[in-house]
Amino acid sequence: MRRERPRAIIALEDGTIFEGTSFGAVGEKTGEVVFNTSMTGYQEILTDPSYKGQIVTMTYPLIGNYGVNEDDVESMKPHVEGFIIREYSSIQSNWRAQGNLAQFLMDHGIVGIEGVDTRALTRHIRTAGAMKAFISTEDMRKDRLIEKAKASPGLIGRDLVKEVTCPAPYPWENRFPATSRPLFTSRDHRYRVIAMDFGIKHNILRLLESFGCDITVVPANTTTDEILSAHPDGILLSNGPGDPEGVPYAIETARDLIGQKPILGICLGHQILGLALGGRTYKMKFGHHGANHPVKDLIKGKVSITAQNHGFCVDMNSLSEEAIEVTHTNLNDQTMEGMRHRDLPIISIQFHPEASPGPHDARYLFEDFIEMMELSIR
Repeated sequence: MRRERPRAIIALEDGTIFEGTSFGAVGEKTGEVVFNTSMTGYQEILTDPSYKGQIVTMTYPLIGNYGVNEDDVESMKPHVEGFIIREYSSIQSNWRAQGNLAQFLMDHGIVGIEGVDTRALTRHIRTAGAMKAFISTEDMRKDRLIEKAKASPGLIGRDLVKEVTCPAPYPWENRFPATSRPLFTSRDHRYRVIAMDFGIKHNILRLLESFGCDITVVPANTTTDEILSAHPDGILLSNGPGDPEGVPYAIETARDLIGQKPILGICLGHQILGLALGGRTYKMKFGHHGANHPVKDLIKGKVSITAQNHGFCVDMNSLSEEAIEVTHTNLNDQTMEGMRHRDLPIISIQFHPEASPGPHDARYLFEDFIEMMELSIR
């Protein structure tokens, strides 16, 4: 006899309620509820540290059908606060599957809720904006859950990076399996790269390695002197969760590094760099989360379909046009997606050129970083 699953409730801070059933760990969690438009890649999404502090709703209606495996992880564990789907597939069918999604969520203490009208929830977020939420498989008192959602801390001003960064420096050593090895040829020269870990994804490291980089990953609070003492050829400011203004120590370090070495910023790293260059950031209404966002490269005149996960954005009008050139824009809402310094070897992008999940259109940006380091070495 099939055991009946516990009921579950999602309460939003504006008083809206959605109901479903538990298919992951039982318990209660709070976070900002967002929606992700990717059709596949739920394991990469769950393990992306950029989702710390967020409850993720998948817009694709069937999740779990290909199971989970050890290869498709983007960090050591899941970081989402909760996971909301329309329908869970209890049977996985894929030759790479090593387990099912429900057990994966249970093993890592992630509350998973199915049976939710995710289309209605997504439309509500698009209309009202991303907002604080409280999910529970234990307390069914709706008024109480709404009050808990209202009282939760939210994302603005919080330092979530300290919860996902590595505790100590470590070398990245060929950690991707042969079955997923990127199809790039390494150059003869090995480039020494320091990667500041604000919540870095493994596929960024895999791709940099495939381009001939020897990478040392360092904690987010690593000082400028400590970074430069390693004599890197280039510096990566990684992706990560939350509000860039919540990590002033990272902004200060990025400001000190400007002009010292070639710099590549990705997602949160891009936002931190924008603040270090004298710009401003702002909270977006519901952000960009998914694997189908069209971005135009204004320099090359080409359009890429990109993977994205961010709720904050750099205000392009806040940057000095004499020093900074906008290189990429989002074709859906015209927000800034990339920039470069006119005189210094600095480039940054708001989206995820490493994908995982998502299309690989924008991987050429890693080549641009390599070229900056090559010119700097010369």
